[in-house]
Amino acid sequence: MKLSARNVLKGKVVEVTKGATTAHVKLDVGGTIVTSSVTNAAVDELKLEVGQQAYAVIKASDVMVGVD
Repeated sequence: MKLSARNVLKGKVVEVTKGATTAHVKLDVGGTIVTSSVTNAAVDELKLEVGQQAYAVIKASDVMVGVD
């Protein structure tokens, strides 16, 4: 897989929760959980299942930081 995105994090799927149209997929990336919202169709097409290796591909023009 070759991508133009530079932020590609390899992890393991730990949870897939489908909703009416959108699913939340949680990846364990070195002990940190990264959550992505994708369509149910994408979950089906990628055959995402708990325990499977997957990649979080992050392409963003803005990064926000907040503090209390």
